[in-house]
Amino acid sequence: MILRLFLLCLALGAAGPAAAGQSDLLSPQQAFRMSAQLARKDEVVVRYDIAPGYYLYRDKLKFVAEPAAVVLGAPRTPKPGVHEDEFFGRVEIYRGALVIRVPVKVPAGTERFTLIVRSQGCADAGVCYTPQQQQVVLGPTPGAAEAGSSGSLVDSLGGAAPDKR
Repeated sequence: MILRLFLLCLALGAAGPAAAGQSDLLSPQQAFRMSAQLARKDEVVVRYDIAPGYYLYRDKLKFVAEPAAVVLGAPRTPKPGVHEDEFFGRVEIYRGALVIRVPVKVPAGTERFTLIVRSQGCADAGVCYTPQQQQVVLGPTPGAAEAGSSGSLVDSLGGAAPDKR
């Protein structure tokens, strides 16, 4: 009897994400493809290719540079769309292609710096991802770089999977 109960629980647990439709969801890296380039010596251009059926929250986009001697200005973002969120009310979001221009002051003698981008997005299916952090190393010469992901900000807590809202 205990063995049957255990097997039933195991079977239900394995079917949980599939039953919730989460097996069809893209990973955050697939849903929100990010790249960045030093377009000029004083401007970084960050690009997101947001998959159909997904969106990024405008207010969750944050940019930091390391070392701290590299100074970022206020990001220039396009006009966002408006989404009526079940839990957060009216929120500004981005879908599709997104280009963000970030002014940057790189001190003389700085060979490279790391751009750290934090973001959070959701799927139209009603599932939101944990906040993500991606890093791109940019050099003194203008050029493009693909984002390396450091994953979810809560990966170390064991919770990288999207949460059902």
